[in-house]
Amino acid sequence: MESGGGSGNKTTGGLAGFFGAGGAGYSHADLAGVPLTGMNPLSPYLNVDPRYLVQDTDEFILPTGANKTRGRFELAFFTIGGCCMTGAAFGAVNGLRLGLKETQNMPWSKPRNVQILNMVTRQGALWANTLGSLALLYSAFGVIIEKTRGAEDDLNTVAAGTMTGMLYKCTGGFRGAARGGLAGLTLTSLYALYNNWEHMKGSLLQQSL
Repeated sequence: MESGGGSGNKTTGGLAGFFGAGGAGYSHADLAGVPLTGMNPLSPYLNVDPRYLVQDTDEFILPTGANKTRGRFELAFFTIGGCCMTGAAFGAVNGLRLGLKETQNMPWSKPRNVQILNMVTRQGALWANTLGSLALLYSAFGVIIEKTRGAEDDLNTVAAGTMTGMLYKCTGGFRGAARGGLAGLTLTSLYALYNNWEHMKGSLLQQSL
């Protein structure tokens, strides 16, 4: 009987040591200065320091030397694929419009359906190729400029857009390249202005105050 009681005491002591009741605990004075915002009060019987539960750093781990945001090389694949799909969808809709317009005097028959389908596929491939080529040139220039300058900012966006427009329209001579560069400069400048609009508006409000 005594041995049974002793084993029971040992078991109780082992469980108490496991849950921290028999170890060194934290008094109310130690827990008073610990910020527990958004957390329920911890039981003083748990052998856990609440200071280790308060995280002031990011909750994700990045490889050594990696950035928190994706660079231009990672975004290039999404940009090219998205532009190709957008061009294919727009070209298909445009081809359907043109096919219906050109065959409006024809009765609904197999030749008319084939002609409309050919127009849809032709326009879809044309627009997908066009936007995909522009996205490829823009992404390539953006990556090269970023690696050359060693920085990622809106200047890379504007420069890549300008060079893309100039190269894409260079077959039309100097005037064509100039018009293409101006179009690329305008579009990328508007895009950069849109991305920084909130920051600019906040800066203007602070200056006015």
